[in-house]
Amino acid sequence: MPEEIEMTKVALLGAGGKMGVRLATNLARTDFHVAHVELSTSGQARLKAETGLDCVPQDNALDGAQVVILAVPDTVIGKVAAAIVPVLAPGTMVVILDAAAPFAGHLPERDDITYFVTHPCHPPIWNDEDTPEGRADHFGGVAAKQGVVNALMQGPEEHYNLGERVAKAIYAPVARSHRVTVKQMAMLEPGLSETVCASLMAVMREALDECVARSGVSHECARDFLLGHMNILGAVLFNERDGAFSDACNKAIEFGKPMLMRDDWKRVFEWDEITASIERIT
Repeated sequence: MPEEIEMTKVALLGAGGKMGVRLATNLARTDFHVAHVELSTSGQARLKAETGLDCVPQDNALDGAQVVILAVPDTVIGKVAAAIVPVLAPGTMVVILDAAAPFAGHLPERDDITYFVTHPCHPPIWNDEDTPEGRADHFGGVAAKQGVVNALMQGPEEHYNLGERVAKAIYAPVARSHRVTVKQMAMLEPGLSETVCASLMAVMREALDECVARSGVSHECARDFLLGHMNILGAVLFNERDGAFSDACNKAIEFGKPMLMRDDWKRVFEWDEITASIERIT
């Protein structure tokens, strides 16, 4: 297995961007042979300053690459893919870091190319990190373990293992790897993680500020109170620990949910809503 990894050339496009630098840093710790591509001079300087790595011309990077990672924004993936996919050798794997563009149909049609989609789960709220670096790594890919989701969108089944190895390398350290379809990944994001989770978290932050404004308690007091309750209430709700809510809490939920949520809120998981959400960001 190590011999196969040593022979694998990876072209990392967008290497000087925020995500690209993260990936370049992790790939530098592996046996993959990586060619870094960054078109902007500021990005090239950032990559050099943060990793010590240099960029190469795109044509040089793509020549002989078995894997091409597109570390570029969702809004330009279609444009970038349209430019590079026609010149790739048959059997090349193109790795996309988000399901939005693939789900929206922005990847060029070419049957002899593998498309592999991977996305991080990010480190969970409840974890066993025992170092300051691990506890401070909220995004993942530095010191805290996280899960990843992977989809072999098209290509031979044997390519899944290579794609998963790439995913585990760029998002390391990885605790669990989940195989899904591109459609399922689109349900996870933007559906579950952004439309639902991010929206409700934003409401909770607004609620904290409203509580401070109306009650006169300090921001620090309200923050401690809210985050502490998020911790224990969430641990019970998500089966992190055995427990049950008090009768008073259950009654508050019974009356609170109709005030906060529309009766048809689960409609955000219908495919036309998922598709519309993805169209807005791509």
